[in-house]
Formats: sequence, C-alpha cells, structure tokens
Amino acid sequence: MDVNEVLLPGVGMRYEFATHEGDQMCVIALRSGDFELMTYEGTDPDEARVAFRLTREEADTLAEILGAPRIAERFADLTREVPGLSAGQVEVRAGGPFVDHPLGETRARTRTGASIVAIVRGEEVLPSPGPEQVLRAGDVLVVIGTHDGIARVEQIIQADR
Repeated sequence: MDVNEVLLPGVGMRYEFATHEGDQMCVIALRSGDFELMTYEGTDPDEARVAFRLTREEADTLAEILGAPRIAERFADLTREVPGLSAGQVEVRAGGPFVDHPLGETRARTRTGASIVAIVRGEEVLPSPGPEQVLRAGDVLVVIGTHDGIARVEQIIQADR
C-alpha cells in the first residue's frame, strides 16, 4: 500500500492513502502528539472531513487493537515458513529474578539466540520492547527462536539470578 507523507510546517505530518474501496484516508499527526483521522472524496485533501480526533494515548490504544492480531499472525506465518523456528510464551512470575528490572538485564537474546518480540501486559501489547522496558509480574513474553532457545529464555526469566 502506498502512503503519501506530507510535512505540514508548524502543524505536523499528514499521511494519506486510498482504501481498497477507493476511499481516501488521511491521518494528521499533530506536533502536540494528538491525531486527526479524516476522509475525503476525489483527490483534494483540502476537502477532508474530520472523522474523529485522538489523543496520543487513544491513538496508542487504537494502534494496539489494530496491530496486535497482525503481529501474532505474522509471527505464526514466519514460524511456518522457516524450519526450526518457533514462537513461545514465557510468563514473568511474581518474585522472579527480573520483576521490576529492565528487559536488557536478562541478556536473553545474547544468551539464547531467541528474541523477545513482544510483551503482553494484561490487555496491552508492547511490540518490539527495547532493553529499557521494565518487566512486571504477570507479563507474558512472546519469544521467537528455536524450541531450545525459548526453553532457555524461560529458565532465565524464572530461575534464580
């Protein structure tokens, strides 16, 4: 899908694309962190009508809702396409050695070759967590790697330091 990006000096950035039905969609990412979602007919974005406005938090929530199923779908496809690659889940248990510590302290990828590609925290999905992301009791880590690598991540997350 082609997305046209237009800098709006002093305002933010406009992202435009056409849906499969031919509708024109426009998202304005405002400098304030808020977003406006618009639709318009034809080719003139100046004719756009604001469909709704979102705060940064609301936009993050919408992105999680729309993105989480796609992330899981892509990982499932990847593990089917690449022999020996699997997806697994590892729970961060209360009292575990890395509760309230940054993900990077686990050194999981370096030690196992497996990658933690998302953290599920209640209803929230944190895709592509960085090493600074603090782990919480009850988090579920989505891990991609070999069966052995995933098992070793589980040992690291749940074992004594």
